[in-house]
Amino acid sequence: MEKRVQGRILRSLSGFYDVATPGGIVTCKARGILRRERITPLTGDLAEISLEGSKGMVEAILPRKNSFIRPAVANIDALVVFASHVNPVTEPFLIDRVAAIALSQEVEVILCVNKGDLDPAEALTDIYTRAGFPVIRTSAVTGEGVETLSRVLRGRITAFTGNSGVGKSSILNRLCPQLALPTGEVSEKLGRGRHTTRHVELYRLGEDTYVADTPGFSSFDTDRMEWILTENLPLAFPDFDQYLGSCQFRDCTHRKEPGCAVREAVAAEKVEKTRYESYLRLYEQASAHKEWEMK
Repeated sequence: MEKRVQGRILRSLSGFYDVATPGGIVTCKARGILRRERITPLTGDLAEISLEGSKGMVEAILPRKNSFIRPAVANIDALVVFASHVNPVTEPFLIDRVAAIALSQEVEVILCVNKGDLDPAEALTDIYTRAGFPVIRTSAVTGEGVETLSRVLRGRITAFTGNSGVGKSSILNRLCPQLALPTGEVSEKLGRGRHTTRHVELYRLGEDTYVADTPGFSSFDTDRMEWILTENLPLAFPDFDQYLGSCQFRDCTHRKEPGCAVREAVAAEKVEKTRYESYLRLYEQASAHKEWEMK
């Protein structure tokens, strides 16, 4: 006899979905109607599944509060962006690009400055602290910041992203040693690591606490900039907030216009120059798309 229950998709791989239900984890396939309706189940989705014995079938996907194409994940509460200032060195623009995509979907962004045992990354920490982001310094070697990060993650669904080799999997192993996730060495010559995460999977760290370890920055939704409209892009820069609405022109793009409060704040060093430079680069990317293309 068929039974229907709701659960959360913890992993999707090769057309099979591991769904956490009150009765345990059930491996399911998806009904053909989902394909016909162009609905692809994502890791993090809440799903209605049918059970016949030990076999399951994804019947429907419940409404999402957010979703991303790459990595294929949905319903996250926060994105933890990992960065470091040594082997590999993280470019601020990469952080800003990913943060803009997440903030455009109202997903909180937390910066985790890792490998503090090798380099404290004072400048990087200062940039994002001043920009208003929660910043946590960590080290998988010494354990610095791991307990603080654990408290921040508690009771939430969070995704990790960052450069390959920046230490996402190593920190996850510190948070939950029984995971024993594979970690990769960083090439001294190239200054980057090999991808050890091949798919998106939610790992349970505690009651109502899940973390998705995702592939690196290169796989994040950067090609399309998640279709952010240029007029919405300033809203993805929280350090611009107090200056928006104070420009001479109502439709100010904060690039060349006279009387721009954002540009004046940059000149007065109230907004970090690297953040503003990232905004200009992202504006050019976003301006390549028109609103009608997104419909």
